[in-house]
Amino acid sequence: MSDSENFGEWEFVGRRGGEVVTLVGGSVISAVPEAKQAAEKARLDLRFDFLDDRATLALLRRRHDDEEDMFRAGFVHGVPLALVGSAAGVYWGGVAQYWETTTARTVYLAIAVAVVGVQFLFFVRSALSVWGDPVRQNLRARARSYREIAHIARRGGAEVPAFYPHYGPYPFAAKFRPEVADREQFDGSGGSASSAGGAGGAGGSNDSGREGSDGDDH
Repeated sequence: MSDSENFGEWEFVGRRGGEVVTLVGGSVISAVPEAKQAAEKARLDLRFDFLDDRATLALLRRRHDDEEDMFRAGFVHGVPLALVGSAAGVYWGGVAQYWETTTARTVYLAIAVAVVGVQFLFFVRSALSVWGDPVRQNLRARARSYREIAHIARRGGAEVPAFYPHYGPYPFAAKFRPEVADREQFDGSGGSASSAGGAGGAGGSNDSGREGSDGDDH
């Protein structure tokens, strides 16, 4: 992780630009039977040990990197697309549609459509390279499952902060693809699937005495 040196040992960023959050120990989550059962089921389904603290911390840090990458993918080409499209529309509405010759209006529309179309293709290609990447989708699927497990533990009385781990449920681009599960590392930072706890990974928390922060920050 590019900025992990700025974190404490068990800290990660809960959302893009958000505050630093402290990992809730796997022992805290597993103390709630329903949460432990959900974690064990998810371990089989997603080939990841959600009660392994270090593996989970690496997962959450990579999840933050992925969220940053998704934002950049949308921003780099999304903003130019919006500006070019808006400018083309405004110029058409205020000037070009009143040109006398049909040929001139047709040529303008053709050029405008071509330019906007190229920008749109750049936007889609950039977005799909991040959102549609199957390795990243596995990361999001595991992060989404961890969020659900943590919420089960909180409802069961565990000391888990509200909104933990402080990011959304990944409603899209988070389908688990088992055929690529063994190449989890996608950016050279954080752990790989083998080090992050696969189907035969560690069976429990590395730091059973730790608990997460008690704040309700978002």
